[in-house]
Amino acid sequence: MKRRQLTPDEREQALLDVVQALLRGAIDEGEALRRLRRDTLGLSQQAYAELVGISRRTLSDMEQGKGNVSFTVMNRVYRPLGLKVGLLPRQTALLEKAMERTQSTVR
Repeated sequence: MKRRQLTPDEREQALLDVVQALLRGAIDEGEALRRLRRDTLGLSQQAYAELVGISRRTLSDMEQGKGNVSFTVMNRVYRPLGLKVGLLPRQTALLEKAMERTQSTVR
């Protein structure tokens, strides 16, 4: 069954929902990638792998949290989703403080 395509606003909200779940620790990076690829973009592993120039196997491994890919490959994989790989604090409290400071600076 073919999924209906999301509107740009729906895609943005889906992206934000996944990123928030990732930051809360509710899902891992592999699950975030799988949800964004499948649910937000509606692409198969093969189609997405071709889009970003990697093998389907590498994409599958990333989604399952297996393998060891380079920073360059990770950025290539996340770029079409509007994301980039970066450094975040591991401790939730420190991450929350950083986000609060970022939000207060933006206002």
